[in-house]
Amino acid sequence: MLRTRILTAVVLACILLAGLFLLPAPWAVLGFGAVFTIGAWEWGGFGALRGANSRGVYAAVVALLLLLTWRWTADREHLLLVLYAACIWWVIALLWLSLAPTRHHPAVALVCGLPVLVPAFVSLARLDVGSEGLVRGPQLVLWLVLLVIAADIGAYFAGRKWGRRKLAPRVSPGKTWEGALGGLLMVLLVAWLGAVHFGLSAPSTLAFSFVLGIFSIVGDLTESMFKRAAGLKDSGALLPGHGGILDRIDSVTAAAPLYALGIFGSGVIR
Repeated sequence: MLRTRILTAVVLACILLAGLFLLPAPWAVLGFGAVFTIGAWEWGGFGALRGANSRGVYAAVVALLLLLTWRWTADREHLLLVLYAACIWWVIALLWLSLAPTRHHPAVALVCGLPVLVPAFVSLARLDVGSEGLVRGPQLVLWLVLLVIAADIGAYFAGRKWGRRKLAPRVSPGKTWEGALGGLLMVLLVAWLGAVHFGLSAPSTLAFSFVLGIFSIVGDLTESMFKRAAGLKDSGALLPGHGGILDRIDSVTAAAPLYALGIFGSGVIR
C-alpha cells in the first residue's frame, strides 16, 4: 500500500510540474478546470448523488460556474471579492466543524461544494497566469503546494510519534493536536525558505503562512466531515493508494483563496 501511494504521488508530482512549467498558460488553466470538474463529480457523492447522470449534471453545473467565474474575475476587484467571500466561507466551515459537525443535509452538501471548488480553481488559475510583479505565477502555485504538503507530512509524522489528544474526534478520529502542531511547524519551515528564495519579509510571511496552515487543516477536516456524513471512506478511487481527487486537494481548496488573497493583495503579483 505504501509503495502504491509513493508511486502515485511521484506521478502526480510529475504531472503538476509539467503542467505548471511546460504547458502554455491557457492549457494549464484548462488542466485546473478538469481537476476541479472531476472534484465536482466526486463531491456529488457527498450530496447523495449516486447515479452517473446526476453526478454528471452536477459536475457540468460546477464546470460552467468555473468558466463564468474565471471570466468575471479578469477584473481585479471581482477577483478580490471572490477571494474575500471564500475566506469568509472557510471561517464558517471552521465554526461548523467546531459547533455542529454532525448536522448535515444532502442538498446543503451540494450547495457547499460551490464555495469549496469554484474559488479554489480561480485562485490557482489566476496565480498560474500571473506574471506582472516580483515573482512568476507558476512558482507561487508550486510554493502553495509545498506549503500544503509540508502541513500534511508534518502532521502525519508528528501525529504518529506524539499524537495523544484528538483534534476533531467526531470528524476525523485519527487527527491529533500534536499532529496539527507538527504540520504547522513544517509550514513555517517551508514558508521561511520561500521568503528567502523570493526575497519577501520573513516575519510577515511566517505569520501569514501560519494562518494558511490552519486553513489547510480546516479544508482537510471539512472534506472529512462531508465524507463521514455521506458514509464514505474516500471521495473516489481515481488515485491508487490515495482515494479520489478531493482526497488530494482538500487542503488546497481552503488554503488557495487565502494564499491568492495575500499574493494579489500584497502586490507580489499585480
